[in-house]
Amino acid sequence: MGLPRERLLTFFLVPGVIAAVLVLAGIMFRSSFQLEQLRERSVVEATLLLANEKADRLDKRIVEQDNAVASLVDLEQLEAFGQEWLDVAPFQTPTVRSVLVMDLSSPAREVLAYASRAPGPEDDDFRRLLVHRIFTELKLGGPSPDELRHLHTTYGDASYLISHWQQQRNGRRLLLVAWHDVPRIVHELFPQLYVHDEEASRVNVVDGEGRIVYGPPLRRSGLTLGREFATTLYKWRLNVSMIGSEELAAAVQRRRVLEMVLVGLSGLVVIAGIIVITLAAARERKLANLKSEFVANVSHELKTPLALVRMFGELLQSGRVGEPEKQRQYLQIIVSESERLTALIENVLDFARVERGRAAYRFQEASLVDVVQRAAEACRVRAERQQVALEVEAPDEVPRAWIDERAIEAAVINLVDNALKYAANSPVVRLQVRRRGDYLHVAVIDQGPGVAEEERKRIFGRFERGAQATRGTVRGSGIGLALVSHIAEAHGGEAWVEAAPGGGCCFLFSVDWRRRRRSGSSPGV
Repeated sequence: MGLPRERLLTFFLVPGVIAAVLVLAGIMFRSSFQLEQLRERSVVEATLLLANEKADRLDKRIVEQDNAVASLVDLEQLEAFGQEWLDVAPFQTPTVRSVLVMDLSSPAREVLAYASRAPGPEDDDFRRLLVHRIFTELKLGGPSPDELRHLHTTYGDASYLISHWQQQRNGRRLLLVAWHDVPRIVHELFPQLYVHDEEASRVNVVDGEGRIVYGPPLRRSGLTLGREFATTLYKWRLNVSMIGSEELAAAVQRRRVLEMVLVGLSGLVVIAGIIVITLAAARERKLANLKSEFVANVSHELKTPLALVRMFGELLQSGRVGEPEKQRQYLQIIVSESERLTALIENVLDFARVERGRAAYRFQEASLVDVVQRAAEACRVRAERQQVALEVEAPDEVPRAWIDERAIEAAVINLVDNALKYAANSPVVRLQVRRRGDYLHVAVIDQGPGVAEEERKRIFGRFERGAQATRGTVRGSGIGLALVSHIAEAHGGEAWVEAAPGGGCCFLFSVDWRRRRRSGSSPGV
């Protein structure tokens, strides 16, 4: 017989990974030593990279502010236009001075709404300038007129930066305009992005005529590379002076050391990873009966109660909850979620035993009605929180049955939990015990959305959920009904679902009350 698949994978994969790491390490070491031979070319590339990075940094900062304006301005309510933006403008959009909405459908290009951080005569001048002069420079056409665009222009001695979008509202074509305060960009944003000292500065910004807008003159002894701002202040240019050879040599040396350290660390990580993978493969062979789908389906069910217990526990531990009523409320939530977590874990363990074929039932003669009532009491607190009434209905005389009380209680709790999850709007959930010949039926009836007829058999399979459940926001593991079905079969019965009279679902399972695991007299009543 051949080796198991996992051993074959380990046998071929581990040497392959080691060989790949050695090849990669050799290439990286060779590339590191070649850097010194490419020093002069690296000088130009590094300087150009620095210029691109610094120019893109400004464009990104301004575009982020434009996106913030677009998210904060509501074109549906022009009477309160810009109020939400004004509340946060100093923090989220510090360079935006004002925003306005213009009606492109109007021949006069009417300004429908205007909001300014500092209203004054300059705002009136800007509106007139926008309508009569700047508007003619805006590029409003093209295949994507709704995209964010910028206009950088100069009138007189003043430089203007305009961000604009087009949007369709109520049959009208609207233009949203944001006016950026260029002097504020120069005096507040540039110092944040381009920190420099007067002696060793390597960055400045000049306008289209070469006049310095920001920063000192650069040293004439070295090469200077310029890069225009791509999308925003595109009539200005960012200049970066050449990095000195000594500085670059030090940078290359630091880079080489860093790469050598990274290669060594990568080798250690790969070796550690191989050891972990090998151990994990051995562990997986021992746990072959556990299914990955099972973990995926139940993991989210365990997260919610754990998160709530931790959150409220940390609140109580911190001492910030001083009111006794609040403390009692938080403790009740912790207890309730702990009980829910316990039930979930019991479900998982029961289902795991079923999957391995090791489910052990402890049958004894007991009252099925008493078991159903205990299950109802266990679910009553949650039902009351959801304002759902739980009603237990049973005839006066129900024969005692040979059952596993804990398993039957778990089955009933699963069905009630199912009803509370997917029929949350049902005002009442009824639990009924019925006698049908040699069988006792337990029914859980809700007034929820119901289950489609073609799904009524499928949902009792492992990890199966109905279409109504998967389309909703309620999460589930898909093991509850499968566990109910297995418990019913172990008691000589079966589980199924019917349409409830008047709408909703009726989930049932049956128990053969005459069934025995050991000989004895007929059960009493």
